[in-house]
Amino acid sequence: MPRSLTQIIDLTAAEVNEVFDLCAKMKRKEIAPKSLEGKSVACIFTKPSLRTRISFEVGITELGGHAIYVTDNEIQLGKRESVADAARVLSRYVGLIMIRTYKQSDVEELAKYATVPIVNGLTDLVHPCQILGDYMTVLEHLPPRRKYKIAYLGDGNNITNSWLNLASLIPMDLRIATAADCQPDPEFMDRAKRNSESTINWTEDPKEAVKGADVIYTDVWASMGQKHLAEEKERKLKPFQVNSSLLKGADPKAIVLHCLPAERGKEITDEVMDGPQSAVFDQAENRLHIQKAIMHFLLTH
Repeated sequence: MPRSLTQIIDLTAAEVNEVFDLCAKMKRKEIAPKSLEGKSVACIFTKPSLRTRISFEVGITELGGHAIYVTDNEIQLGKRESVADAARVLSRYVGLIMIRTYKQSDVEELAKYATVPIVNGLTDLVHPCQILGDYMTVLEHLPPRRKYKIAYLGDGNNITNSWLNLASLIPMDLRIATAADCQPDPEFMDRAKRNSESTINWTEDPKEAVKGADVIYTDVWASMGQKHLAEEKERKLKPFQVNSSLLKGADPKAIVLHCLPAERGKEITDEVMDGPQSAVFDQAENRLHIQKAIMHFLLTH
C-alpha cells in the first residue's frame, strides 16, 4: 500500500521531522533526488490556484517528472465516474496524484483505491502542504526552540485545522483567536490537546493571543467557497485584524505569516505584510521546497 498525505496526521512526529530535514537539504541543494524520473503526476484541480499549481508543477519537474494539469470539467470526479474507478485508472498511468478540491472525502477515497501516493493540495477541511511549509519557514527564521508560541488570528478554517494537526504531533504553544462561532473543528482541537507536549488555547481576545508570540499568522476571513459569507465574516472577525498596533504585543523578533492570497486592509494591513517582520513571501516560496520533500518522502517510503 503506497504512502499518502491526506492530512498531516498521516505522518508520525519522526516522519514530519524527516520531511523537514529533506526539505532543508533540497533547498540548500545538498541533494537533488530524481524520484519522479520517467514518471508523470496527475494534478487534479477543482479549485482555482496560483501557488499550489505552480509550486507543484515546478517541483515535479525538478524531481524529474512531468505534471499533467487536470481540471474538474475534464475529470468530473465522483460524477462522470466514481472516485474509486478514477483512482484505479489513474494509477495505471501516473506515479503520483495531487488533488486540490473541496471535499476531504474525495482525497481519502482516492488514497483508499489508488496504488500510487496521493497528496492533498487543499480541501475545505485541511491544507497540509501549506502548514508543513509554514512551519519550515518558522524553523528558518527563528532560533531553535522546543516549543514555538504561534498565534493564529481569524476564521477557524482548514488552515487552523492543519495547525492543530501539526500541534498534535510536535510540541507547540498554539493560541487561536477568533469569534465564538468561528472556531475550528472541535475534533481537531481535542486531538491536539491530547498531545501533552503542546499547549492549545482559544480566546476571543487577540491581544491575549499575541502576547509574547513568536509567530503571528492570519488568513482571509472568508475562504474559497464561503465568499457569500464575506460581509458576515468581516463583521465578526474585524477585531482580529493583524496590524502594527497588535504586533507590538508579540515578541519583538516575531515573524508574521499569511498563507495567501491576502485581502490587504482586511485581515492584514499593508504596513505589516510589507514590513520588516513579514516572512510571507519566504513562506510562499517554501511551498515549492516542502512539496518536493513530501513527494520524495512518499515515493521512497
